[in-house]
Amino acid sequence: MSRFFITGVNGFIGSHIAERLKNDGHEVIGLVRKTSDLSLIKHMDLQLHYGDVAQKDSLLKGLAGADIVIHVAGFASDWGSLETFEKINVTGTKNIAYAAAEQNVKRLVHISTVALLGFPNKRNVDETAPLPKTIFPYNESKKDAEIWLFEFDKKTDMEITAVRPGNVFGPRDHTFIDKYLEAIESGKAAYIDGGRHWTCPVYIENLVDAVVSACFTPEAAGEAFNLTDGLEIDWRTFTEKFADALNAKRPKLSVPFYPAYFVSFLMEKIYKLFRAKNAPLLTRYRISNGGRDYHFSIEKARRLLKHEPKVDFDTAVQRTVEWYIKEVRK
Repeated sequence: MSRFFITGVNGFIGSHIAERLKNDGHEVIGLVRKTSDLSLIKHMDLQLHYGDVAQKDSLLKGLAGADIVIHVAGFASDWGSLETFEKINVTGTKNIAYAAAEQNVKRLVHISTVALLGFPNKRNVDETAPLPKTIFPYNESKKDAEIWLFEFDKKTDMEITAVRPGNVFGPRDHTFIDKYLEAIESGKAAYIDGGRHWTCPVYIENLVDAVVSACFTPEAAGEAFNLTDGLEIDWRTFTEKFADALNAKRPKLSVPFYPAYFVSFLMEKIYKLFRAKNAPLLTRYRISNGGRDYHFSIEKARRLLKHEPKVDFDTAVQRTVEWYIKEVRK
């Protein structure tokens, strides 16, 4: 059995990874801050190390004796300054990598994102695609972090692997799916271009399977993997599956991409003018996610990680809705 150190262990993705590893019999140390919300991991028997990825020296003691680091912590949002994203997603990644290498960790698995490939309006984009310059601070920070990591990989004995999830959903997801289901139930959900654009969902259990494989597969060293459920699915199909499972009305409203993009641009300008901390209702990131083909090939993960999504989409929808009804809709 291995000793794991997981950053962001108290979040949606991190808590699922920790739970899986504990169930498999591994030792898990989770990095949390003093102010972290621990509600998602309160039922788990985890060792916790208090520190912050923004402070390298706070990481060293917790990393002592670790075999594998899974770096999940990060700032994932469609709103915020580039400086904030860079501090957490780039500097934080550098700190965990430097500290892990100093403590002779064997492998670091970095949870990246397909968003670093932008919103290409293409289908089956694979890992050979160039990393474009985008207008989105989140995308740019995750891209900068991954590029730096693979340069650092050449200078250290520690093996580095990156897993790039698509749109992750499932139980405990308070970032995306609970809000999306609330919008469907309240009749506020709408499509861009009729919901015809392909999207890239990945159910949390399927993602965790791939992350665990990336920890132990020798061929994963030095590689990045796009990771979705491998579905050919558009936003309308995705949404209607959830609406039906909720016994809610299927959304009817649709707006064209370019008018929606222009409105979101104006809303962002106004919010920035008044230095609003919260995101506007519409952002260019959200409109691009729903209004461009945002779809990626997982053939590399299938080939090198021997990964195949085990939980089918209908089952994933049902499990997610059951959690939502029990834990969110009260």
